Amino acid sequence: MTSGELIRDARRRHGLSQRRLALRSGASQAWISRLERGEVSPSVESLDRLLLVMGESVCLGTERVAGDEDDRTWVEAHRARPMAERLERAFDAAAFAGDLHGTAKSR
Repeated sequence: MTSGELIRDARRRHGLSQRRLALRSGASQAWISRLERGEVSPSVESLDRLLLVMGESVCLGTERVAGDEDDRTWVEAHRARPMAERLERAFDAAAFAGDLHGTAKSR
């Protein structure tokens, strides 16, 4: 289920129009419409605010995902790579993580 579907379903359960939800939440009706159509993706804070004005809340959880360190085939292939390639991959991963961190900070 997308965040837009989640909001639309909650809004309909509570018998609210997009306009009424917009008034309650301080968002625009156009933005809520775009959200419900999947054209925009809300932040967790925006999603929580929209649900909160309907008497609901966001419940997030985590679970462990099997990583590469659990995959024997990957570990063996990684260890067989030359050290220079392993380092290059590590630097690329670090740069990617830095880009993600910078993007998250700018929001």
